Amino acid sequence: MFYNGYHFFGMHLVWWFIWIMLLFWIFALPYPIPFQRGMKESALDILQKRFATGEITKEEYQEKKQILENGANGR
Repeated sequence: MFYNGYHFFGMHLVWWFIWIMLLFWIFALPYPIPFQRGMKESALDILQKRFATGEITKEEYQEKKQILENGANGR
């Protein structure tokens, strides 16, 4: 009855739409996936946050940044 080449009155197209939306939701949305481990912050990122929040002074920041940069290059 009313068979036009698609299964169940276009239900085949609906399933394609559902799969496409699911793949879009998984790969394209900028939201983090629940229960996924996040990337760890580097020592320099933590240092920059501490400086930005005012926990350390400019001199302490520059000194520690130089230590981190020299330590990474010295290995």
